[in-house]
Amino acid sequence: MSPEHVFKQQRELLEELNGIVSEGQNPDTLDIDLLSSTEILTKINNEDHKVAGAVKLVIPQISEAVDHVVEAFQQGGRLIYIGAGTSGRLGILDAVECAPTYSVSDQQVLGIIAGGDTAVKKAVEGAEDSTTFAIEDLKNANLTSKDVVVGIAASGRTPYVCSAIEYAKSLGCVTVGVTCNPDSAVMRLPQIGICPVVGAEAVTGSTRMKSGTAQKLVLNMLSTASMIRTGKVYKNLMVDVNASNEKLHARAIRIVMQATECSQQQAVDALKQAEQSAKLAILIVLTGKPAPEAKQLLSKAGGFLRKAVEE
Repeated sequence: MSPEHVFKQQRELLEELNGIVSEGQNPDTLDIDLLSSTEILTKINNEDHKVAGAVKLVIPQISEAVDHVVEAFQQGGRLIYIGAGTSGRLGILDAVECAPTYSVSDQQVLGIIAGGDTAVKKAVEGAEDSTTFAIEDLKNANLTSKDVVVGIAASGRTPYVCSAIEYAKSLGCVTVGVTCNPDSAVMRLPQIGICPVVGAEAVTGSTRMKSGTAQKLVLNMLSTASMIRTGKVYKNLMVDVNASNEKLHARAIRIVMQATECSQQQAVDALKQAEQSAKLAILIVLTGKPAPEAKQLLSKAGGFLRKAVEE
């Protein structure tokens, strides 16, 4: 590639970055390099306060996406996050927490990052610029039209993410874009665009800050609301928690006690009958039914504990 061509590409990218909200220079932090530690942190905190308000404004779009994810789950589909850099890591973070929290398969909510597992800990040069890698990664994940694909890119221009959205659309998937820049490809390409506009970062271009926080909030809302809508929560308790370690086993006991106001020993006994299923143990305590009957009742209610209790 000639020096002239490289220079032209750089100029085009510079012009593109000039139009991206999250790449702007924040007028409120121009003196941040002159401040004390406390003053720096106060500036950052002032910027962080803007994030929740920006997310609140896009709740209608998040809600629309949740409805599609719930429908996908009901049909055996998955929620698949795909992104590069910080955005990809946030998708993985949200995905991996779903299995132990809600006792779902580690494939039901899946996180894919440009550059593969190596990129989780270390930047993989050029991965986010590849359009072919995104298609290969989705093919390796056995993407089908039943799945919902969420492309995440703070800038809204990442080629890897844009390619992923276009490929998912070609298969008939519901596609969602999560970005912090309204006039961007990640807003235009998908069926649903979610864009909390948090403005320029405290440190120019450091989108792991406000933009990353906004993305994390959105992804948490997507997965949590979808799990609630599919019966994984009773009142506000994680009744489908997978007690895979001592802390989570203790949490399961506590959840049974909170849901039923029973004693610790009653909770332990019920969990033993329920083979450590907090949801089933709660139903056993509340109804007084033996485990096989409680299990049938829960199955009849489609896994929704409140419905089973009411019936």
